[in-house]
Amino acid sequence: PQPPAMTGKTGPPAMDPAPADPKKEPAPSPGKEPAPAPAAEVPSTPEHPPAADQPTAPTDEATPVPTAEGTPTPEEGPPAPPAESQAPAPEPEKPKAEPPSSPLSLTVEEVSENSMTLTWKAPEQTGRVGLDGYVVEICKDGSTDWMAVNQEPFLSTRYVIQDLSSGDKIHVRVKAVSANGASVPATLEQPVLIREILQLPKIRMPRHLRETYFRHVGDAVNIMIPFQGKPQPEVVWTKGGQPLDTSRVNIRTTGKDTIFFIREARRSDSGKYELAVRIDGAEDKAILDIQVIEPPGPPQNLKLVDVWAFNVALEWTPPMDNGNSEIKGYIVQKSDKKSGKWFTVLERCTRTSCTISDLIMGNTYTFRVFSENACGLSEKAAVTSEVAHIKKTKTSYQAEKIPQQDMMEPPKFTQPLTDRTTTRGYSTHLFCCVRGFPQPKIIWMKNQMEIREDPKYIAMTEQGICSLEIRKPNPFDGGIYTCKAVNPLGEASVDCRLDVKGTI
Repeated sequence: PQPPAMTGKTGPPAMDPAPADPKKEPAPSPGKEPAPAPAAEVPSTPEHPPAADQPTAPTDEATPVPTAEGTPTPEEGPPAPPAESQAPAPEPEKPKAEPPSSPLSLTVEEVSENSMTLTWKAPEQTGRVGLDGYVVEICKDGSTDWMAVNQEPFLSTRYVIQDLSSGDKIHVRVKAVSANGASVPATLEQPVLIREILQLPKIRMPRHLRETYFRHVGDAVNIMIPFQGKPQPEVVWTKGGQPLDTSRVNIRTTGKDTIFFIREARRSDSGKYELAVRIDGAEDKAILDIQVIEPPGPPQNLKLVDVWAFNVALEWTPPMDNGNSEIKGYIVQKSDKKSGKWFTVLERCTRTSCTISDLIMGNTYTFRVFSENACGLSEKAAVTSEVAHIKKTKTSYQAEKIPQQDMMEPPKFTQPLTDRTTTRGYSTHLFCCVRGFPQPKIIWMKNQMEIREDPKYIAMTEQGICSLEIRKPNPFDGGIYTCKAVNPLGEASVDCRLDVKGTI
């Protein structure tokens, strides 16, 4: 076995005949003479290279010659396949798989005296193979040695780092890991101070204080805003970035809430107050928007623009002082000179002009207008300097002549009596309807005999409806009942049969 034989075989495989030689070599056993056959082809290859490149040809020619002589040795047969594997080397053309992107929104959820809880969101890109999990690494402030906390990747987006030393400042980062590699780590901007039972600050702003808080001038402002945080957080109130005026605002803070107090509110107390609750660089902020209002001033330049027929047109301008609140509208009232009383004719008029109609002819009117905002009506009203006199118009009225009609009519039944069957002891009613003018007289009869003042019968006539009540009838009360209507123009009658059955 000669060492050059190993290196010498790497040259010929690059040429065309070389692949054929290794295929023939494994078949014969070492020591047989079929091996010299490829050696005869080897000289053909070096004859052309010397002409192409003189410097490199001697080295290439020298190596193949020993291979032809050394082929019978068993050690030189196996090295041929590695040379063959190097030939089809264009495999790196496959696209390279990229690692996942960084985890998102890495935050500290809670810190205790010896642990820290982290949360984050999954990366936007995880690749086709998906995530194997996450790796959390920590580094003490002032050091550059990052240390993995978990031995194997995990898929949860929440992790608790245990066994930390109280008082240390720890840098934290999280990597997403897949089969394609690890992502760029997501890192906290500031180190986390490990201290006893740290609860992140949180302001619990009451719902009614999340919008503008209105108070009237002179009212007391007493607001309590709760918050959370351990250890005791620092509470800071500012207005426009400046500390509060302690002569106007009193602040009292406990471990769970802060109280904002003004004894008598002024309009100058209006504005946005900023509340900040801080613990070791972590903070929560809220804004308290207070607006102190009062009734507006009266409208300006109220004028009586026009008077025609039964109508009046008024115009005015908004008040000079809106009371630190938007004007919602105007209320317009009128007063008759005869009565002197004021009556509202328009409520919440949103324009600065109006028309008042349906005034009484011959009366004289004065008008006034109030402004209105969230606090209420203006204390004073704008009153017209002029009066509106609704003149009487000369009209001639003639009553329409209606021809007289003859309304006389003899009695006529529009609804007759109907036969009835009733049970003994149960009162029953007979009904019919009649018309006629003059109003006819109604006569009730039983078996053609007039019913007079008998307590068993109650007869009534109302609006042309005639009724006869028979109280607790017995079989002897059955028969033919007749209703007769009589007036000067004639008479009419209807009748029916009433049967009274005995009880079973």
